[in-house]
Amino acid sequence: MPMKDSVVFSNGQVVLDNQLILADLVIAQGKILAILAPGTSSGDNVVDLSGRLILPGFIDCHTHGGMGIDVNHATKSDLLKLSTFFASCGTTAYLPTVLTDTCEQTTECLLEIAAAMQSQSVTVQGAQILGAHLEGPYLCPEYRGSMPLSLLRNPSWEEFSIWQAAANDAIRLMTIAPELDGAEEFVARITEKGVIASLGHSGATYEAAIACIQAGATSTTHTFNGMKLLHQHEPGILGAALESDIYCEMICDGRHLHPGIVRLLLKTKGPERIIAVTDSIMAAGLGDGAFKLGVNDVVVIDGDARLADGSSRAGSTLTMIHAFHNILNFTDKSIPEVSRLMSANPARMLGIDSFKGQIKPGYDADLVVLDSKMTLQETWVAGSCCFSLR
Repeated sequence: MPMKDSVVFSNGQVVLDNQLILADLVIAQGKILAILAPGTSSGDNVVDLSGRLILPGFIDCHTHGGMGIDVNHATKSDLLKLSTFFASCGTTAYLPTVLTDTCEQTTECLLEIAAAMQSQSVTVQGAQILGAHLEGPYLCPEYRGSMPLSLLRNPSWEEFSIWQAAANDAIRLMTIAPELDGAEEFVARITEKGVIASLGHSGATYEAAIACIQAGATSTTHTFNGMKLLHQHEPGILGAALESDIYCEMICDGRHLHPGIVRLLLKTKGPERIIAVTDSIMAAGLGDGAFKLGVNDVVVIDGDARLADGSSRAGSTLTMIHAFHNILNFTDKSIPEVSRLMSANPARMLGIDSFKGQIKPGYDADLVVLDSKMTLQETWVAGSCCFSLR
């Protein structure tokens, strides 16, 4: 029986163990309490979904902002507003991603992220900030993309330690180029401290990439983008990513990856090793125009974000709900299979899969409700409704 003050989603198609099962879902005190036979629940807090979909909330490991907010310039208040916006896109948890910047500005960004996380520990305020993702500055100049060339440098444990202290140990993920001096040792050290190393913005050889994977690197950042591409005689970083068991980030906006490459990645890596991300910038949720991405000036035309000088693509305007729609359209994968890329896989990579990323009793009640047309109806974070069309 549902406990007092619980909420019951009745007659929903629930993603359970890679299947859609008609069931009643009981949530209480921020957790999933029980999964019951459909239509068996009663009480004042029963919501009849009439067959609508209930999926685990989306987890975005790579985003630079949205709705006019750039992570590199965001205050605590800005980040909480960003969390509200992301909840309206089906995102229930995310890593604010700091673009390569000065040591001082990176420190300021991390202080604000830590403050926002502290605020959220008291009150549910939209999508949960899980920690920070540092995209640089330890990246390869040749494959820098939108990274400012003058700020790129070799790994420094002392510098990283300053940032991690400022973040109150909230740095969860860091993108690193394997070919830089000291990269392999640096990957091993941050991995030992519980920080995930992701390989990217790199022209590394196959051998250098494999060495960092063996040292503990867990993923590749926006796979195929910002890295040396595959060659039959020199497989490089991409060859290492495809051959090994590490996770591969995938930006499915139809611009960063051709739909055929999306299908190829899924076929090569398998559905358990792909992670859907947005790499979104402050323009996400807005129209075309002029924007910022860290220190860069960016222009968005027809939804495509590029540096103002046209030299490189600069993130995306993608949201997680649109990534979900695109993957369904680009592939023949089922709703539960695509859901895994949005939720279970990022949770497993981040080491939080014992309480997030799936719909199971005891897990956080982070949920999205969709109608039959895949339109987002509601987003719930820790058992609180943070977005609703009703």
